[in-house]
Amino acid sequence: MESENREYPTTSQTDGNLIGYIRKSLDANKYATKKTIAQGLLDVALLTANASQLKYVLQVGEKHEFYALMLTLISISIVLQVVQAILCVVLGASLSLNNEDDHNSAEKANNVILCLNIVLMADNILISSFEMRESNVT
Repeated sequence: MESENREYPTTSQTDGNLIGYIRKSLDANKYATKKTIAQGLLDVALLTANASQLKYVLQVGEKHEFYALMLTLISISIVLQVVQAILCVVLGASLSLNNEDDHNSAEKANNVILCLNIVLMADNILISSFEMRESNVT
C-alpha cells in the first residue's frame, strides 16, 4: 500500500542540487470519507449489540433483576440511534457546506447530533454497568 505522505523533490538549483522537499498534503476528503464509513460501521455494531441485549432481556423476562430498567435504557438507546441516523441523513441530504447560507443550520444540526451522541454514550455506559449474564437470573 502506498504512503499518502510522500516527499517530492522541488525545483533544483542551477548546479543540480535539490533545494528541499515538499510534503504531500493530507487529502481531507479521503480522510473524512474513511472516518464516516468507520463511524457508520461502529453505529451498526452498537445497534446490533443493543438489539442483542434487548432480545436477551425480553427472553429472560421479569426474572431479570433489572428488567424494567434494562428494557427502558435499551429502548432509549435504540430510539436515540434511529433519531441520530435520521438527522445525519437530513444533514447530509439537505444542507450543503459549499453554500454559506446553510452553515448556521449545519452547525446547529451538528451540535444536536453531538448532544444526542453524548446522551447515547451515557445511556450505553449505564446499560453495560448492569451485567447481563445468566448467573444474575434467579
